[in-house]
Amino acid sequence: MTVSALSDRYLTESANHVELRRGGRAAAGSYLYEGDALITGWHSHDVHQIEYAIGGVVEVETAAGHYLLPPQQAAWIPVGLQHQATMNPGVRTVAVMFDPELIPNGGDRARILAVSPLLREMVIHALRWPIDRPAGDEVSDRFFATLGDLVADAIDHEAPLSLPTSADPVVAAAMAYTKEHLAEVSIGEVARAVAVSERTLRRQFDASIGLSWRTYLLHARMLRAMALLAAPGQSVADTAVAVGFDSISAFTRSFTAFGGETPSSYRRRVGGADGPGRDWRDRKNGSVPTASDPRRGTLGK
Repeated sequence: MTVSALSDRYLTESANHVELRRGGRAAAGSYLYEGDALITGWHSHDVHQIEYAIGGVVEVETAAGHYLLPPQQAAWIPVGLQHQATMNPGVRTVAVMFDPELIPNGGDRARILAVSPLLREMVIHALRWPIDRPAGDEVSDRFFATLGDLVADAIDHEAPLSLPTSADPVVAAAMAYTKEHLAEVSIGEVARAVAVSERTLRRQFDASIGLSWRTYLLHARMLRAMALLAAPGQSVADTAVAVGFDSISAFTRSFTAFGGETPSSYRRRVGGADGPGRDWRDRKNGSVPTASDPRRGTLGK
């Protein structure tokens, strides 16, 4: 998703498969992405990847689900998995890539992982070793072997911040319409938009993804609320309205049941994901693109 210095033209020409190491032989490495809103397009790569959101929100989509990556969460993208990412405005992410031999049991699906303080510090520390360097060395190899062990352990404790997707064209269209109209939407409106009856839509939703449309709507609202609350200055009241709740109390009850904490607590927690000041940048030791580096603000998946 956010590694290497490849241009959009190169990505298109490379038939959706991205060589992240660009000829280098390092077993693992990192990349910092800072840029404007961007949708990557569908692609895969030849290494495992963990993506950590320092600030802003990333969305990752695969054939199996639509995943939200707010601060203090990381996305696990195993080798060969087709996916696309949406970088929302103001996003900053650190990506760490691993040769499959470092994490042999990476699985075949995307996961959202809770990031412990130790894992966070090591992911940020990894910025001193870019993925496209010519080769590894004894120090970096030991570091990434340890980080790989931590990531492998985190894979077993994924966070359920995802929405299902569907191969049924009617259900997929209904999902898209629902997500675009979270503030005010009813099943009747959705059914009319996709040209089926409400009864048919309910039946197809359940058959396709094992959830009712109403449950899907609630989950979509909660994930969007998490993304909104991660933005600086976003209030709980404005978020409640934006995702279709008439009262803060009703929103708080639903959010707490879904996420295990109140909206206010979540906002305070993710709002502090950067840590004090910008110390994460101080630890990169010059290995990350600067404003004058052509890699800054580009996307190489």
